[in-house]
Amino acid sequence: MPFKETFSGKKVIITGNTGFKGSWLTMWLQKLGAAVTGISVDIPTEPSLFRELMLEQKIDHHFEDIKNGAVMQRIIAAVQPDYIFHLAAQPIVSVSYQDPVNTFETNVIGTANILEALRLANHPCTAIMITSDKCYDNVEWTWGYRENDALGGKDPYSASKGAAELIIKSYYHSYFSKPGSKVKLAAVRAGNVIGGGDWALNRIVPDCVRAWAENKPVSIRNPNSTRPWQHVLEPLSGYLRVAELLTGNPSLNGEAFNFGPSADQSHTVLTLLKEISKWWKFASGHEHFSITENTAFHEAGLLKLNCDKALHFLQWGPVLDFLQTSQLTGEWYNQFYNGDKQDLFAFTVNQIKDFEKKANQKGLQWAQ
Repeated sequence: MPFKETFSGKKVIITGNTGFKGSWLTMWLQKLGAAVTGISVDIPTEPSLFRELMLEQKIDHHFEDIKNGAVMQRIIAAVQPDYIFHLAAQPIVSVSYQDPVNTFETNVIGTANILEALRLANHPCTAIMITSDKCYDNVEWTWGYRENDALGGKDPYSASKGAAELIIKSYYHSYFSKPGSKVKLAAVRAGNVIGGGDWALNRIVPDCVRAWAENKPVSIRNPNSTRPWQHVLEPLSGYLRVAELLTGNPSLNGEAFNFGPSADQSHTVLTLLKEISKWWKFASGHEHFSITENTAFHEAGLLKLNCDKALHFLQWGPVLDFLQTSQLTGEWYNQFYNGDKQDLFAFTVNQIKDFEKKANQKGLQWAQ
């Protein structure tokens, strides 16, 4: 069933809606006809996709902190959303080293505050709790992590995401699995997400386009590091698909799902940047990279997700291959930096439409 039939006219809360993924999700749900309410503590980057697309003027937005449980209870009780997508987080590994306590408070207590507000309101609501691929205890094996593998993490960010998963599991078993509960929830996990409009610090694509916009070479810490890159619309399609099916299928209540690209879509950082550079204003990116090995904090190595569960239970699969992912990303940033920014909203909507069209051509159920 097309997403429009599920979300049109529905009330949807998105926490973390001013961030990269949150802004894309806001755009998509607005396109589908949903009435979106956003909750975010601030505008996390400059530039900001949220501001560039003028989303604050298109939704009911609240600048509030998810660490404030009373405020979350008030907003959720007032809106009585049909759906909640909880993305609000402190999302940067390097920042988690600088400020671990705020990372834990935001990612763990903030998650608990959303769940507690849902428990107290107890109105019919489908809640999609977004964590991260880094919630898994990464032992750097070569195969993908499954939803029942061990949770945990060596750095504060990863540990906070593992802890958030335990909070979600606890609320499900203690409250939302019980007779009388009107709340259904699922935990969803994804990583290595790229796409236009990300300007977060210490992420390779934003660092790259910032440097290129100033005609400077981008410094690459680990050019041969391999990651399973995926466009931002891929996991968002998974989140929407879980919400769609969970609403009418109680057997999915309390489940967790991974969303990632096919196993053969892993590529090095250098390969990714060379592909993205083809869609920039210059023909080749060869002279636009410099290599540095100065990494001041621990970064996990190989981490892949096994997405068989999403394929089996949700009939979900990735839409784009690596070259298409690189093209959509490169073209968006080229439009922003080198094109007409007045057309940026329409350009972004058209990328969503193109993604939907490709999903339909692949026969994915949510796009039929």
